[in-house]
Amino acid sequence: MKESLFPEKPEFMKHPLIKPDTVEQRLYQLNLAGKALEGSSLVVLPTGLGKTIIALFVIVSRLQRFGGKALILSPTKPLVEQHAAFFKNVMALPEEEVLTFTGSIAPVEREKLWAQGKLIVSTPQVIENDLLTKRISLEDVTHITFDEAHRAVGNYAYTFIAEKYFESAKNPHVLGITASPGSSDEKISEVCQALHVENVSVKTEKDRDVRPYVQEKEIEWLQVQLPSEMVEIRGYLEKIFDDRLGNIRNLGFSPGSGKYISKKDLLLLQKKLQGEIRVGGDPAVFTAISVLAEMVKVNHAVEMVETQGLEPLRKYLEKLDAEASSSSASKASRRLMDDLYMRKALYRAKECEVEHPKLELARRIVSEQLKGSPESRVIVFTNYRDTAEIVVNALSTVPGIVPIRFVGQASRRKDKGLTQKQQVEVLDKFRAGEYNVLVATSVAEEGLDIPSTDLVLFYEPIPSEIRSIQRKGRTGRQHKGRVVILVTKGTRDEAYYWSSKNKEKRMLNSMQGLEALLGPKDSKQSLKLSDFESEAFIPNCLENEAENDAEIKNRAENANIMHQNQGSMQRTSDLTVDSRNKTTEGMDTAASSDCDRANEEIEGKSREENLKERQKTFVYFETLSGKKPESAPETAAEVSETGINPESLKIVVDFREAKSGVANVLDKLGVEVIFTTLEIGDYVVSDRLAVERKRTDDFVNSLVDGKRNLFAQLSDLTRVYEKPVLIIEGTELFTSRQINPNAIYGSLVSIAIDFGVSLLYSRDEEETAAILKMLAKREQMENKREVNPHGKKSTSTLAEQQEYLVSSIADIGPKAARNLLLHFGSVEAIMKANIKELKKVKLVGPKRATKIRELIEAPYKG
Repeated sequence: MKESLFPEKPEFMKHPLIKPDTVEQRLYQLNLAGKALEGSSLVVLPTGLGKTIIALFVIVSRLQRFGGKALILSPTKPLVEQHAAFFKNVMALPEEEVLTFTGSIAPVEREKLWAQGKLIVSTPQVIENDLLTKRISLEDVTHITFDEAHRAVGNYAYTFIAEKYFESAKNPHVLGITASPGSSDEKISEVCQALHVENVSVKTEKDRDVRPYVQEKEIEWLQVQLPSEMVEIRGYLEKIFDDRLGNIRNLGFSPGSGKYISKKDLLLLQKKLQGEIRVGGDPAVFTAISVLAEMVKVNHAVEMVETQGLEPLRKYLEKLDAEASSSSASKASRRLMDDLYMRKALYRAKECEVEHPKLELARRIVSEQLKGSPESRVIVFTNYRDTAEIVVNALSTVPGIVPIRFVGQASRRKDKGLTQKQQVEVLDKFRAGEYNVLVATSVAEEGLDIPSTDLVLFYEPIPSEIRSIQRKGRTGRQHKGRVVILVTKGTRDEAYYWSSKNKEKRMLNSMQGLEALLGPKDSKQSLKLSDFESEAFIPNCLENEAENDAEIKNRAENANIMHQNQGSMQRTSDLTVDSRNKTTEGMDTAASSDCDRANEEIEGKSREENLKERQKTFVYFETLSGKKPESAPETAAEVSETGINPESLKIVVDFREAKSGVANVLDKLGVEVIFTTLEIGDYVVSDRLAVERKRTDDFVNSLVDGKRNLFAQLSDLTRVYEKPVLIIEGTELFTSRQINPNAIYGSLVSIAIDFGVSLLYSRDEEETAAILKMLAKREQMENKREVNPHGKKSTSTLAEQQEYLVSSIADIGPKAARNLLLHFGSVEAIMKANIKELKKVKLVGPKRATKIRELIEAPYKG
């Protein structure tokens, strides 16, 4: 009698590859795993409901049935470490067979570990590089899980790995898991296509079988009023914006048609104008681009004052002012900072001591949360690093709050990022309670498991539905959670809030529509569920067993499951989870809000447009010109005539180019890619032809930055190779730095005439790869040339070495370095000079002189 008063104990999964009593049995997870086993699948499940558990069920089933290896890919090192720890805890595999691959492990070591591993958890970039360099093969991999599968778009490593996997694996199977695949049908379809998805399964928090496991999540948005001082500064900035908008329209161009001009509108117009520059040199286009650059800067400044506050705005305007004062400043920068209203805005931003009301509200909300529940954890999300620092400083003044900033790896000017090791350390300390508030940028949005986070505070709304869902998913995972979104009235905060909300609805509609089309059949479901519900061990890799024997075995296993898990199976029949029983709303194809994350969407559109264009250019040239498709096999006669099969074309690639994406495309085009360290050139296609590749922004930066000596690189290229080639990749050659077009034209003429380097242009990595393949085909097949990388960089003169050494001190640059050497006569004399003596040199002021002495005198702490 007494026993019936106690709640029923949770049932645990029973499987030879899962440790007993470690994984709770949930019927919706079994259902989703069963469907996923019918074919490569995408599973969409709200954060905190066990996407990793579903991956576990699928992995153990595939390993038991087919043997081989399983691979789990996750975007960041903290996520990789998190997943590896989980699988080591629950899988009945020797610890040395569950491995973690990250960039911190040497490539040679990874090659050895790959051979012994049964389950490998890795960042995708590591696997991509190891595939390109042929250190590993996916032939025996029987399953890959793509965590945060919404990333499988464009040139992200997921797309390349999936393609190679389905090309080489004997028995491929994929599971993509995500909480938010995107709001547009195009984005979702792109993910499905990239991962070769056959089935889509969607669960929401409202589904009957999910509801018992969903923790209550209270979502509220609190409004604040923009202070009058900030309204005044915004007014100055808006006057500048309206003036430049009038100038643009007078030139015959218009960004957007409505009253409100968004960043998206500005970037769309910028893309359009860049296209017109490529066609012709109308002076009005160059003027419009220059004015547009001002408008983008002002638009960002307005966003700063509205949503972030005066201190971030002050830092941004001071940065613009410093840029305008530098010798390499563009006309647009100088013109903007010389504007009377901009000077007023900068003066008022420096003068005012008013803080954004969000700061005080954040202090109060976090303080109340920790007073009421001292053991709880809080995450505050901000869009900008400067704001994260300000929020940390503000929260630090409140007793009981111990905040820590959590940002990405990239370093920006004086702001150093966190290494992946530091990120893991910060999260461990946060989990342990050493810090109770994590103030994070977007790096903390994806997948991190911090179970006791009770409050998530959005310092500002974001227009991206994917990021919004991920942020909210950081709370309410194991107990009740709270989400608070701070919104400034009458600003773009409000627009961003409603934008993400509407996109979330569209995403759900799109996913349910896609599930109806790609939902798996139920006829095989019980067969697949048997793989991970049965305790009976299915022998690995029964490849030679007759079909009838397999069917008998499966029926016996199903009977065994009914006996072992009859309670849970009886409950399954009561739960309706078939996608056909869900009501599917009409697909919403309305255009995205003006407040979408502009850069992402512009890049997305640009990719699609470029893809359509490429189908008429390089990659499909042979097919469109009436020749055989690239994939068509060569006849024996063709092979013998040239001596080289097109599929055996080789290109030697410098290791530093591995991240560019060009090598991936070359691999897809059937070219053998050989990685090595090249002293001269980026790609070698024959003994006489080598290629230097420059993105348009790199090319332009090399013209104004003395440290990037493009002409020295080209000089070495022409000295060593008979046929030197420079490929300039991208579409922003004349707009990336607002440099006078004549200066760019002059450089191109000098490269072609003075250096004798052939200039080729491409829009992106795909076109660059297509050009390289064409060059290799011409050299290796038609001219029968061997691939032979050779040559070393020319040795710098003593004077050049001295200039290089001095210019690297405190980043003083080449001009100041020459002035110092001319003034003091030697490097030794510079090192001995005091601050007063250093200040006498042109271009060396008090700050630079102080930095030089600090660097020379400071003790080494390596």
